[in-house]
Amino acid sequence: MTPFGARLRGLRAARGITLRQLAETLQVSAAYLSALEHGRRGAPSQGLVHQVNEFFGLIWDEAEELSQLARLSNPRVTVNTAGLTPEQTALANRLAQVIHRLSPETVAALHAVLDTAPRQSKPRLRRTAHSTRRSSGLHASLPSDIPG
Repeated sequence: MTPFGARLRGLRAARGITLRQLAETLQVSAAYLSALEHGRRGAPSQGLVHQVNEFFGLIWDEAEELSQLARLSNPRVTVNTAGLTPEQTALANRLAQVIHRLSPETVAALHAVLDTAPRQSKPRLRRTAHSTRRSSGLHASLPSDIPG
């Protein structure tokens, strides 16, 4: 299930709306909405997200949250590491290999680390893995179920 799918299902459940009812109102198939909820379809379009916001009466922060969840809900992510450091490429590959085995606590810890990372469009320096770990403190804050 994707973050958007989980939120959509929660909204439906809280208001007693069936998949079929929502699909009819949004003029999409129930199968499509089910696939969105279960992560068998790509991220929803902004138009569909807007329709969902209107249907459930979501405004301001709630509407923005749903849009953000939609942006984070591509079930088939591809990471282009061209031009990144070898350490960054290795990290992307390791994450792809182990993400299905990570505990919910580890996933939450990784989210927390990423949420505190400075937002830059492009890295200014290429650092080695050793200096990156030391300067960011990642070696001390990541849970132990990420294999080395």
